[in-house]
Amino acid sequence: MEGGKPTLPLVYQAVQALYHDPDPAGKERASVWLGELQRSMYAWEISDQLLQLKQDVESCYFAAQTMKMKIQTSFYELPPETHTALRDSLLSHIQNLKDLSPIIVTQLALAIADLALQMASWKGCVHTLIEKYSNDVSSMPFLIEILTVLPEEVHSRSLRIGANRRTEIIEDLAYYSTTVVTLLVTCAEKSGHTEKMLIKVFRCLGSWFNLGVLDNNFMANNQLLMILFQVLQRDETSTNLHEAASDCVCSALYAIENVAINMPLAMQLFQGVLTLETAYHMAVAREDLDKVLNYCRIFTELCETFLEMTVRTPGQGMGDLRTLELLLICAGHPQYEVVEISFNFWYRLGEHLYKMNDPALHRVFRPFIQRLLHSLARHCQLDPDHEGVPEDTDDFGEFRMRVSDLVKDVIFLVGSMECFSQLYSTLKEGNPPWEVTEAVLFIMASIAKSVDPENNPTLTEVLEQIVLLPETVHLAVRYTSIELVGEMSEVIDRNPCMLDPVLNFLMKGLREKPLASAAAKAIHNICSVCRDHMAQHFQGLLDIARALDSFALSTDAAVGLLKGTALVLARLPLEKIAECLNDLCAVQVMALKKLLAQDSSSGKSSDPTVWLDRLAVIFRHTNPIVENGQTHPCQKVIQEIWPVLSETLNAHQGDNRIVERCCRCLRFAVRCVGKGSASLLQPLVTQMVSVYQVYPHSCFLYLGSILVDEYGMEEGCRQGLLDMLQALCMPTFQLLEQPNGLRNHPDTVDDLFRLATRFVQRSPVTLLSSTIIVHIIQCAIAATTLDHRDANCSVMKFIRDLIHTGVSNDHEDDFEVRKRLIGQAMEQHGQQLVTQLINTCCFCLPPYTLPDVAEVLWEIMVFDRPTFCRWLETALKGLPKETAGGAVTVTHKQLTDFHKQVTRSDFFVLLTFGGSGKGSHDDHC
Repeated sequence: MEGGKPTLPLVYQAVQALYHDPDPAGKERASVWLGELQRSMYAWEISDQLLQLKQDVESCYFAAQTMKMKIQTSFYELPPETHTALRDSLLSHIQNLKDLSPIIVTQLALAIADLALQMASWKGCVHTLIEKYSNDVSSMPFLIEILTVLPEEVHSRSLRIGANRRTEIIEDLAYYSTTVVTLLVTCAEKSGHTEKMLIKVFRCLGSWFNLGVLDNNFMANNQLLMILFQVLQRDETSTNLHEAASDCVCSALYAIENVAINMPLAMQLFQGVLTLETAYHMAVAREDLDKVLNYCRIFTELCETFLEMTVRTPGQGMGDLRTLELLLICAGHPQYEVVEISFNFWYRLGEHLYKMNDPALHRVFRPFIQRLLHSLARHCQLDPDHEGVPEDTDDFGEFRMRVSDLVKDVIFLVGSMECFSQLYSTLKEGNPPWEVTEAVLFIMASIAKSVDPENNPTLTEVLEQIVLLPETVHLAVRYTSIELVGEMSEVIDRNPCMLDPVLNFLMKGLREKPLASAAAKAIHNICSVCRDHMAQHFQGLLDIARALDSFALSTDAAVGLLKGTALVLARLPLEKIAECLNDLCAVQVMALKKLLAQDSSSGKSSDPTVWLDRLAVIFRHTNPIVENGQTHPCQKVIQEIWPVLSETLNAHQGDNRIVERCCRCLRFAVRCVGKGSASLLQPLVTQMVSVYQVYPHSCFLYLGSILVDEYGMEEGCRQGLLDMLQALCMPTFQLLEQPNGLRNHPDTVDDLFRLATRFVQRSPVTLLSSTIIVHIIQCAIAATTLDHRDANCSVMKFIRDLIHTGVSNDHEDDFEVRKRLIGQAMEQHGQQLVTQLINTCCFCLPPYTLPDVAEVLWEIMVFDRPTFCRWLETALKGLPKETAGGAVTVTHKQLTDFHKQVTRSDFFVLLTFGGSGKGSHDDHC
């Protein structure tokens, strides 16, 4: 911190400003200044002093939070000889401040827990704490708080304690777990089962269940389990206590998911939950939705835990199908939020049964799924007084979407056709209210695609009836009918006689504002599936496209209509495509020209993204089949449109969003005609490089990768593309070399290495022989630390593919040259690369990235095993062997074993290493 250690009054003044300054700017200044203080070395002493002063809640909360944060992120700043004094100080503070505020107690409890996890010299911390405070009733609340957060922090991503220390801690906590549970029983009894204490006890017990260290035999007969279910059975239990007890039971059920090795506890929990059905009905009768939701959570967790047994031995023992009955009882509750809790279980049940593919089992579970579907159809009903179309974006609309997904996943158990027919018969034979009709049509739309469309009279009858719907029916029924028609495109494709009446029906919807977007989506679906049949209707589609903005369409619906039109366009005879593409693009091109003219005359900037997006979707989906030697029918049209796109790009070169849309449009134009875009290559590259020098938008790098992909194997284009790469790299490196440049610009990293990878794939010798390769490799090594999914994936792919060019003898003439050039690069950068990769695995990267690192290490080893073994040994020797708290992070034997595993030829060992991480980044160190 500049200016040295701040005074306590100054810190106190800043805290007061943070909480009480009426001026937002003053609050922001205080926040920034206090943030700097928290990052400084002075924070330790100042926090300690503020806690001693005990001036007010705000200053104590800031100090407690700072202390927790420093222990989590900066524990290494303290010399080992100060650790014991810090521990004693924190314990003193929590005792002195226990009555000031619960949030301060929680922050200090977290600080103590995080200290205990990192301070290897503090042996048996649980035993120490219980011995010190368990006989003092006034200390019991904060003792339980510490014992609650301690197991929760074991897998905290904020703490870098290493797998060895974590294992040691878990074993220690398991050893003392019965002592903790016994303490909790005592607390409950001594307090006379008061609500406040029971909530703390249940929270603490749940935390220990979540860590998975409680002895199942001990817990099966423990009094706390009985108290838990008594609380949940009692009608008078308060909402807060009920929630705490429910959370605890759910944690217990989750902890025994491996039922076979937890049988005694599993049996007690199973029987205990089954006793809660009466309590559920009482909560329903009292309209206590909070309790109803809690019971449904418990029932769902029960079903999830015993899913394997339910599927393997349905109706026997703990495969008792009463568990499913409980969920179906919940599905009968009028509030849709209740049944929604169980969705994940039904997905998993469907997945298990689908994989097992046992017809006998399907028959067992079919009645349950039929009842579920019946309940879901009822829950999907709109209110009878609802006006207009169904909303997609509100909570109920999202619920219906989740219902649709669930129905698609479980319908195979009932049979798509059987269910579809039954639903249709309820509409055909009865005269249900509009809201029932709409809900049934919604479920029919969910399963329509899974019904076999071949020779199916029911499907064609449904279509015939829908297109005859009078315009007087409720708007929501018409809306969902349109959606159903869109889902029945396969039926229309097999019954082309239905195409005209269906299109007439949809055109009526397209002209009505509330129905327009749904109708456009349905036309898009039909164009995608019935491309050949729709060719005769292309003129009609073109007329719609020309008048697109006269319809009340959402942006997505308008783009979808153009996509459908382009898909049909690609099926026209080749000689017609150029003229029709020109007509389809004309509206968008004219609009862009008009904007450019307006902007130049008014000096203002208009947004061209709508028209760029529409052109992009046309280019992307116009993919006619062109034989070798034939001129691409789209080539001339794209050459004519290029000047407008180029001028638009120039006019908006400082606006990243618009430039991205321009590049996207150009990308699909290039992809559309492939080598036919050669005449655009030189002017496009010149403009990209020119704009990039001033405005380094990463999308230019991505567009460059497309050009390399299309032209990189053309001998006459390679030098020009290399010049482009070098010109783009210079500003890119300047951007990434700024402080936090890699972290602040992950999109640039991602797109740079996509471009470099394309070069490796299309023209490796050109790149490897250039002077820029050294800088790209150095940048790649630095970027391996980047914790960003897409950027890190691109970096790893580049390094892997680069080395692989020296490994893969693909019978190309240049293999020996490639091998020699890769050898030179590895000689220069290999040790640095391996060391960096090992360190990033331990300290920087999340577990999901590790398989990519494993593949890079594998390629290095295949290229030169003896040298790789030396590099790996050096990298492993450089790892820290102890944490700041004195815990052993890695033993010599572990390093040796790891070295042996990695350098064995068994690649799967390496991939196992890559995928085994759970929780924190440093599990392998």
